[in-house]
Amino acid sequence: MPQSILRPSKDKPMPQTDFGFTRIPEEEKTSRVGEIFRRVAPRYDLMNDLMSAGAHRLWKRQFVASLKPRAGERFLDLAGGTGDITKLIRATLQKPSPLEGEGRVRGLNEPTGAEGAPPILLTDINPAMLLAGRDRLIDANDTSGIAWACVNAESIPFPDMSFDAVTIAFGIRNVTDIPKALSEIRRVLKPGGRFFCLEFSRVTQPLLAKAYDSYSMNIIPKIGEVVAKDRASYQYLVESIRRFPDQERFAQMLRDAGFANVAYENLSFGVVAIHKGWRV
Repeated sequence: MPQSILRPSKDKPMPQTDFGFTRIPEEEKTSRVGEIFRRVAPRYDLMNDLMSAGAHRLWKRQFVASLKPRAGERFLDLAGGTGDITKLIRATLQKPSPLEGEGRVRGLNEPTGAEGAPPILLTDINPAMLLAGRDRLIDANDTSGIAWACVNAESIPFPDMSFDAVTIAFGIRNVTDIPKALSEIRRVLKPGGRFFCLEFSRVTQPLLAKAYDSYSMNIIPKIGEVVAKDRASYQYLVESIRRFPDQERFAQMLRDAGFANVAYENLSFGVVAIHKGWRV
């Protein structure tokens, strides 16, 4: 027998991925990101307001306005965290239509789906984030039209063609296998359904880009240290923004996943971008 057959084969190297500026085994990223969001969940909303000086609320409103939610549609909000996007979608559906008469609630008065499921499913892979959002809505007696589920965007536990729209805001960059998640998102969209993604991107103005880089790399971790008592988590968050593909590269990832009519819209000179794609 040839000696090469007897010789033990070398182990294949583990696939690596980015965790901020660090390279780690792919199998570790989900748990590491999960631990970060478990720690930041109690101060997540406050930190968003402080880090962006409230701008994240304007970005999210523009995002949902671009989505144009319509009565009778079903929405899957991935990485929905404490529920900002879900609540904005529902608020849009609750606006009375001139054709329906004063006071009629659009989209929430009628059952949607085969069994009358709520029109909006708020999901997150992290139970702490999901519970923080759910508890806030329950405390405000404000749960109409919303259901919750723990969902990994890389393995969405719903049948093909289940939703008219899928959204994800400031979550896609934390996914370990983004192409796999995009494939799953397209799978659960109905033909003609749309995927909208809001994510930090690349600033298009050179002077602003320099100031933004300095602020995000130096000030945001300090805010995290003082307010959330957790500098390391916010250091990761700003590093993850730097590692995320720019507008054109991410748009191409959507095309590669099979989305059509792919486009993006810069907000605040590219600090964030709204990415859009349709299943046809």
